[in-house]
Amino acid sequence: MAIIVTFDLPGAGQELYDAVIERVTGGQGFTQFADLPNAGLVSHAAGPVEGGFRVTEVWESVEALETHAKTFGPILADLGHADLQPTIIPAHNVVVR
Repeated sequence: MAIIVTFDLPGAGQELYDAVIERVTGGQGFTQFADLPNAGLVSHAAGPVEGGFRVTEVWESVEALETHAKTFGPILADLGHADLQPTIIPAHNVVVR
């Protein structure tokens, strides 16, 4: 079952997001799903919100997210955000272009 995942990063900005992407992708950037080391991402959007930064994603399953978390979790911890707890809800409907 697909899930919707929202990461709120209070007090963070685009610099943290860019640092995570840089490290997750080995410096190649993130412009397509193939840039990620783990499969299962359906959609990804990120941008500033009042007081921080937000990333919202749709994953094919909890298992796919958990696999990817093994990659980005240690990176977030190394960058001082080990306590980040995303909001995860089941997706009722997912439409992509």
